[in-house]
Amino acid sequence: MANQAGGQRSAPQSLPASREAQAYLQDYASLLDALSFPSFVVDRSWDVVLANSAFETLFREVGPHPTAMPHDNFLRFVLFHPDAHTVLGDHEPQWCLPMLAQFASSVERHNHDHQLQSIRRDIAQDPIMEAAFRQGLPHWIRAMGEYAFEHDGAVRPLLHPDPRWGATDCRVVGETPRALRELGCTRLTLVLRETRKQAAAPRRHRRERRVGAGHLSVVRTPEI
Repeated sequence: MANQAGGQRSAPQSLPASREAQAYLQDYASLLDALSFPSFVVDRSWDVVLANSAFETLFREVGPHPTAMPHDNFLRFVLFHPDAHTVLGDHEPQWCLPMLAQFASSVERHNHDHQLQSIRRDIAQDPIMEAAFRQGLPHWIRAMGEYAFEHDGAVRPLLHPDPRWGATDCRVVGETPRALRELGCTRLTLVLRETRKQAAAPRRHRRERRVGAGHLSVVRTPEI
């Protein structure tokens, strides 16, 4: 079980448990925790393998959820946690649709992955989320082209709980060394930008929680 209070995560059982792999991940966790920007490692199902203290700080005010905590599965957090919009600015078009595109690509490549299939079932159980996946997403992918499936380089809004940042932007940087790729993992770092640092952060009201798996309110398609 991961330490939910902060710091680094241990490797989940789905990853190889060899002594060499575990030692590498422990050292890599030390590297991540030396960074000032939120940085985390996920497996192909978006289970969070490692996360640094800056990542934990970013999501420290997120309320409890049985299946969609950010330090457990980042994809589930983005799609299903009712507090996701309090941290991920412009949540639906800037975070949900890109993550749904990544999910669609992953589930196509790894159709028999039980975790991905579980996420697909949860999407199907929520009418609005299912509409976004089946109807909104194809239009968005056609408009975005190959960039729909790439996180690296994307600039996305954040609402940081630290008032020194507040409403800001982050550039998503994908930097995955060979050893992590061989474990089926990907590393992402959210490089906070100072362009909006002085802007006052909006008040972070938690909206009423919907009954159902998801929380999308609108299926948006980008202007072409």
